[in-house]
Amino acid sequence: MRRWRDLADIPRDWGRSVVTIGSYDGVHRGHQLIIGRTVARARELGVPAVVVTFDPHPKEVVRPGTHPPLLTTHAHRARLMGELGVDAVLVLPFTDEFSQLSPEDFVARVPAGSLHARTVVEGPNFRFGHRAAGTVETLRELGPVHDFDVEVVDFYTPAAESRGEDGAPGEDNRYSSSSVRRLVAEGDVGAAAVMLGRPHRVEGTVVHGAQRGRDLGYPTANLETVPYAAIPADGVYAGWLTVGAASLPAAVSVGTNPQFEGTTRTVEAYALDRDDLDLYGDHVAVDFLARLRGQETFDSLDAFIERMAGDVARSRELTAGTAPTVPVDGG
Repeated sequence: MRRWRDLADIPRDWGRSVVTIGSYDGVHRGHQLIIGRTVARARELGVPAVVVTFDPHPKEVVRPGTHPPLLTTHAHRARLMGELGVDAVLVLPFTDEFSQLSPEDFVARVPAGSLHARTVVEGPNFRFGHRAAGTVETLRELGPVHDFDVEVVDFYTPAAESRGEDGAPGEDNRYSSSSVRRLVAEGDVGAAAVMLGRPHRVEGTVVHGAQRGRDLGYPTANLETVPYAAIPADGVYAGWLTVGAASLPAAVSVGTNPQFEGTTRTVEAYALDRDDLDLYGDHVAVDFLARLRGQETFDSLDAFIERMAGDVARSRELTAGTAPTVPVDGG
């Protein structure tokens, strides 16, 4: 799969393509529906399928300080899209100048001018251009001008009964990045995984910590997480520590370590039954399967260690026979 970081990276002889545009953070099941239709339409026409996304998130440029927590890094996002059959991903630098483009200029420059779109596939709430003035109706109006057609894929909801009397999905039932972020922030990683179609992932570089886990018999990988990562609520989770293509069953702690009067929020993963790992400096991922409990303090160190042993045992049960299938790329 091709990955471009700017319009200038697109080959000059690039032909027609089928294009979809959006942030696509999380590549959740709603996104997968749109991207899947993009790929299917591209195969029907015998042309490449291209996803256009942005860096940084447009909200941060339009309203500085409002960057949402990110469900996926751009590398993870691209890998997920590649697994759906996408032929190229264009990550456009979203600058203040770019945000000023009118809907007409955006279409002329990106899907029509650079990617020679034959079809543009979007969800019904797609907005683009300065002040988000462009809609799917704007796309339909501009299509004949630039020789492309437009397909609109409806919102993904889990079942027909999720829809209202008018047949439209209710806001609370739509699969959306904001809904996944809310679930992750609440620690409901199980429900988030249903929307994502896979466990929620947090990536980072392994750094030196206080090494209390090693002293207690549970050496952990302490992650310095990537900027804006959507980190689950404080607590203990079952999941996996993913290193390259290897996913290791793990017990994961998120929080400030109040048992030791900690103040810095950390993400630490203990790879079950592994004390031979040297991961310092490595870019790794933690995939969250289930929340075991909230963050707690205990009356004694012995009680704390006993609870840790229980967390490890429960993590072993939950992760048995299953593992994420998406490797983690280098940082």
